[in-house]
Amino acid sequence: MEIPLVDLAWQHRAIADEVKVGLERVIESGAFILGPDVQAFEEEFAAASGVRHCIGVGNGTDALELACRALEIGHGDEVVVPANSFIASALAVVRAGAMPVLVDSDPVTHLLDTASALDRVGPKTRAIMPVNLFGQLAPCEALAEAPVPLLEDAAQSQGARRKGLRSGSLGALAGTSFYPGKNLGAYGDAGAVVTDDPQLAERVRRLRQHGSEQKYDHPEQGFNSRLDTLQAVVLRAKLRRLDAWNQDRRVAAGRYDELLAGLPGVVLPQTLEGNEHVWHLYTVRVPERDRVLAALNASGIGAGIHYPRPIHLQGAFQHLGHSRGDFPVAERAADELLSLPIYPGIRPDQQERVASVLAASLERV
Repeated sequence: MEIPLVDLAWQHRAIADEVKVGLERVIESGAFILGPDVQAFEEEFAAASGVRHCIGVGNGTDALELACRALEIGHGDEVVVPANSFIASALAVVRAGAMPVLVDSDPVTHLLDTASALDRVGPKTRAIMPVNLFGQLAPCEALAEAPVPLLEDAAQSQGARRKGLRSGSLGALAGTSFYPGKNLGAYGDAGAVVTDDPQLAERVRRLRQHGSEQKYDHPEQGFNSRLDTLQAVVLRAKLRRLDAWNQDRRVAAGRYDELLAGLPGVVLPQTLEGNEHVWHLYTVRVPERDRVLAALNASGIGAGIHYPRPIHLQGAFQHLGHSRGDFPVAERAADELLSLPIYPGIRPDQQERVASVLAASLERV
């Protein structure tokens, strides 16, 4: 039995007819750039995020960079970023001209350590970037005393909530990714910035289109980073099913909790109190993780690692001067976390097989 880490084909089968009609509509109209489907998706996703504005862009990294630039973050500025995240969180800061200031993560949830983040706020800090990791929201309310805005990295949390607030609505603005494997995934690269602030929204709209509000009038330097209309068709179809698919993920996560309870050596993921998790990933901590991963993969189970090397140990950020031991929680996560298959449509018998192979692998540790 081959069990993928995520089954995108299952999702496509659920929306194939709707997407076909939408793509034909776009092709017939010729509205390929910022067409009606983009505007419709932006309105729908803004409502789903509990904010007034959504600006579709080319990908999630662009979304975070454009959010930084909308806050006028640039050369000489600093942004506090967790070391335990995908490199795009820090790269977006660098691309905006600023410096990421890294902090460690919470040992239980692996989310941003808010106390450490507040400690690192200094005279050059222009924002804190809490990352909503693995499908649950960072405790942004703990950062309320910070004298700088929050820029939410919401790439892994579409549909999640914290104390009633929706992903993308916890800070001044948020960047998200619609990479195919996300809870809300396109058929290629895509992303968005969401915000409740009309001025920030207008600035992002200008920046995504060569710094222009009117054709051939460019008062500032911008980018060419627009949500593709064909991707908007796909995202609209998936957005209508997002709540149901996220509920499927919760059921699957609960099933894993039962199957893996008491398994020696396995530390199960924890949901932070107040969070409504959407289980973008189901990550467990295991001893000899790489050997266990190899055993799972050899048995046809598409387990994976998020993330095998924290940001401060990446060659791209060696100029920050960090070394192993600087962020021990993030480093331990990189050595021990294992992502198990989870997606809408995963069957109980598939999860039972994952649990069985995992247990057998751990017996040999």
